[in-house]
Amino acid sequence: MVVRRRDSVSRRVPSARSPHYNLAARPITERCPEAARGAPAALPGDPAPSTRHTVHRGQGATGDSGELVSVAVAGQAGAPGASASLRQRALHLTRRALGLDVKASDHTIAVLHSDESEAPGLDRRELRQLDRIRLMGVTGTVLMAISALGIGAQPVHQNPTSGMRVLGIFARAHTGSLAMCMVGTVTVVLAWLLLGRFAIGGLGSSPLRRITRRQLDRTLLVWIIPLCVAPPMFSNDVYSYLAQSEITARGIDPYVEGPVAGLGIDNVLTNNVPNIWRETPAPYGPLFLWIGHGIAQITGDNILAGVWVHRLLALAGVALIVWALPRLSRRCGVAPVSALWLGVANPLVLFHLIGGVHNDALMLGLMLAGLELMLRAIHGLPGDGGPPPLDARGWALLIGGAVTVSLSSSVKITSIIVLGFAGMALARRWGPGIRPVIKAAALLGVVAALTTLVISTASGLGFGWLDTVSVANAVRSWMSLPTALGIVTGFGGVLLGLGDHTTALLSITRPIAGVVAGYITVRMLVATWTGRIHPVGALGVSLGAIVLLFPVVQPWYLLWAIVPMAAWATRPVFRVPAIGISAVVSVILMPRGADLEVFQIVGSAVATVIVSVLFIVVTRNALPWRGQQGVSAPSQQAGAYGVTS
Repeated sequence: MVVRRRDSVSRRVPSARSPHYNLAARPITERCPEAARGAPAALPGDPAPSTRHTVHRGQGATGDSGELVSVAVAGQAGAPGASASLRQRALHLTRRALGLDVKASDHTIAVLHSDESEAPGLDRRELRQLDRIRLMGVTGTVLMAISALGIGAQPVHQNPTSGMRVLGIFARAHTGSLAMCMVGTVTVVLAWLLLGRFAIGGLGSSPLRRITRRQLDRTLLVWIIPLCVAPPMFSNDVYSYLAQSEITARGIDPYVEGPVAGLGIDNVLTNNVPNIWRETPAPYGPLFLWIGHGIAQITGDNILAGVWVHRLLALAGVALIVWALPRLSRRCGVAPVSALWLGVANPLVLFHLIGGVHNDALMLGLMLAGLELMLRAIHGLPGDGGPPPLDARGWALLIGGAVTVSLSSSVKITSIIVLGFAGMALARRWGPGIRPVIKAAALLGVVAALTTLVISTASGLGFGWLDTVSVANAVRSWMSLPTALGIVTGFGGVLLGLGDHTTALLSITRPIAGVVAGYITVRMLVATWTGRIHPVGALGVSLGAIVLLFPVVQPWYLLWAIVPMAAWATRPVFRVPAIGISAVVSVILMPRGADLEVFQIVGSAVATVIVSVLFIVVTRNALPWRGQQGVSAPSQQAGAYGVTS
């Protein structure tokens, strides 16, 4: 067995003269609790050590699993040589599979992280460029909001612009409205990328000067406002929310009856639901439908009012993300504005969580807020000098955070895995061995079970939602790796004359993908327990595996992984794909609400390319299109990000 040297922890630390960082008062365990108690495993950014040590009886390879090793070794005493060798080999392979024994030559997922350095504010020239970028983004969102009057996900009934001479023109000019929407979308994406120069600098480097939190908040606010007043875009899901909420308000079980059976095919709410979902029960948790019950009692059959209230709910979720994400990023040595730029100012958040009115915003907000509360109880606040005692306040934070995460899972069940990573962090604090893990799992499991029981009982909805969480699997999503593999392979069989076996192939690829996602999640849980990876980073990696290997992947599902990873992963190996995927997916999706011909899409795309190229040429000196000194320096070495406020 191989362990890592306890003296192999190598972190970039700023000078002791820095006014924002006191090395004596702020030990490394504040920023990255995974380094606590002398964990010898790899920390983010550490080079792999080459020194090997012999593991003595009772000493775990990671310093936290010695109890498991001692029990296993004791069980082998006196066994025959061959049998003992086989059991030892099986134990070794099991530990390797779980990540308990990491060879010195292995590269762990921790290489995705390195601490970011502090940077002063922008100079006068960069402030002028920031104002132009801010105006550029506002222009894009305004164009999108106007075009949504024609090609957005407008309701079939109660369309407020129907029959209006001026505002109704956009619905009659689909090609022009589509071109306007495409231009606005690309403009917002380009503005976001330019803003990134002042948030993260260049890829693989740290900016010499960085935008402040207040400047980023103002930019985000003015970009959001036009989308808040626009019709829904890119999705009709909000109309399903309204129909399912009305079913709940009428006392009908939404987990048994779909909109047609519950409301009738001629109901105004049913007519706005996409055909594929008219017969299906609700796949959402009891908390969301309980809130929807209240919304339905307030708005009734008024579709416009219902959409507005649901958008306010989505904005509340985004506000929770804005509160929690920078606090989580400080724990990982990442600049808060860097995390907010990638995790909140991301076009996927603007277009889909806000513009598309998705309940994923509420799920993510509650999930991250609950995680922050639990980590406050387990690790304390940056600058506290160490973990705080689990007194009355600590237990209140821990239980309150667990309840908040459980509420999040009552919106969408996926977020429940957060409790696993918080539980591993808690078990690590309580000491080595398997008993703290069992205690932490029992504690958080009881809290989650009681919270879910209360919500399911008080709402009167029961536990039928557990049978409908897989309703969305009926959709074949091209963004899902196992689904795409099954579809492509099935199509290949058709071309070869073997018949269409897509359904059979999906029944194979999807379960295999689920097993792989489960294995990665278990591996990340163990990595959190052994201290190799921060809980926030391990959570993001696990959610990334779940999203990519999920049977159905919608564009906004990508945010399940991107948002928490934005608080931890800083290396180009993560940021480049995350930025690229966010930009590409944001641009290629068409707004819902109109049947568009191919020539309309092609013509609008060509017009968008021409307008974008001309804009870049005209503003090549006014905006930071190219890397320049004072914005990002590839040779600038990143030091630890220390925040005292």
